[in-house]
Amino acid sequence: MSALTPELERKLDTAVERMPAFPRSVQRILELTRNINCLPKEIVAVIEKDPVMTMKIFKVINSAYYSLPTKITSIGQSVVYLGINTIKNLALGFAAAGILPRMNAAGFDIQRYLLHSLVVAGVARQLAIQFADDEADPGDCYIAGLLHDFGKVVFVQFLSAEFHDALAYAKENSLPLHEAERIVIGVDHGVVGARLAKRWTFPAHLIDCIRDHHQPAAAASAMLDCVRTADQLVRFREIGDSGNPWRDTEAPAAAARFGDDPENLLARLAPGSLEKIVAEAMVFAQLASEQ
Repeated sequence: MSALTPELERKLDTAVERMPAFPRSVQRILELTRNINCLPKEIVAVIEKDPVMTMKIFKVINSAYYSLPTKITSIGQSVVYLGINTIKNLALGFAAAGILPRMNAAGFDIQRYLLHSLVVAGVARQLAIQFADDEADPGDCYIAGLLHDFGKVVFVQFLSAEFHDALAYAKENSLPLHEAERIVIGVDHGVVGARLAKRWTFPAHLIDCIRDHHQPAAAASAMLDCVRTADQLVRFREIGDSGNPWRDTEAPAAAARFGDDPENLLARLAPGSLEKIVAEAMVFAQLASEQ
């Protein structure tokens, strides 16, 4: 990719600085859960100090989807019933959803974008569990999947006219959206998302994955393979909308690891896993939209 112009650098710096901060409570949860010796009570203590997050988690786990035998009234109970990973992912999802704009001038469907991102996150995690052979942390794959397209949110918020034109250009010319962004805006959403993740002080390997998920020359890694392939599978199944529909001419994202047939790979996922990921994501996206 060619160097950014000084004017575009200034625009991006301003846009990223104007984006809301990622909640410190969720950052702390991510830090804790990277330690295999983390105790559930440590997670509980962090969430309980964030009353807004606590109430949102209660709303989800007491929804009809989970149909738990008794109403959950404490975060400690939540961890017992659903486990640390699910609670962590709920907190992460609410943090990301809370930053999304309700309205935008770019004509970008934020609700369908959220569904796409949630399902990519879940599928990336599932791919890591089944196929990464401990080369990638499934939790990190979930985070990278959830945030891989967050640069689009920066565009929606602060370069809405340019992003609107990029969406139209991609559709009119049957181009991948990231290629249209480079032509119309001068930079793709992966690069901008990485800048935002750096501002949010995410680890370098997550920043790199977000930046490189549309860079064919980027050094391969298990996490990058999982995120790229999850994105393809979700677009192949037309779940949600990232502004970048599946194209039959797309090369497989990680053929050496997953093969070159998306239907075959979907069939190799653990039975019922995709359906469960999609169902949970739909419940979450609906409840998040009501906040």
